[in-house]
Amino acid sequence: MDNHKTRKAVILGVSLPFLLLADVSPEAPLGLTFTREAAAIVGRPATPMSVAGVARRTTVRVATTEAVAVSSAAAASSAAAASAAHQQQAVAQQQAATAQQQAAVAQQQAAVAQQQAQAAGSPALGTVAPALPAGCVAAPKGGIEYYQCGNVYYRAACQGNTLVYVVTQP
Repeated sequence: MDNHKTRKAVILGVSLPFLLLADVSPEAPLGLTFTREAAAIVGRPATPMSVAGVARRTTVRVATTEAVAVSSAAAASSAAAASAAHQQQAVAQQQAATAQQQAAVAQQQAAVAQQQAQAAGSPALGTVAPALPAGCVAAPKGGIEYYQCGNVYYRAACQGNTLVYVVTQP
């Protein structure tokens, strides 16, 4: 008899936790299942801790953040474009000023060369002239092209992108 009571106690001890965890469900094959149906309880929509209130505040916060991000990105890109255009304009003005300065220097050098030629009759060696004087003829010597203008010899040279003539001794 003791063996019979012990067996009942063991069976009851093993099956009791399963019975507490089991749920009666008509869809289950044996009518029992160990998983329960999930259910959510939603509070009143106007309360601060309700699911609807949290969802509404989150949606407003996300929409506002995205609108601010889009508008600030648009403002930043337009400011960058304006800055780039202003910088390009400044560079163009600087290049124009540099070109004007180079032209003024070339004119000044030509004027100095002409003054020296008129004062001394013949220009000094190394004098740069923007153009050959009238009546010059080509006079190649030793494979190098010289231009002879009276008793003065010129040789063609480049100064930047400009062709000039330098007084030289052949």
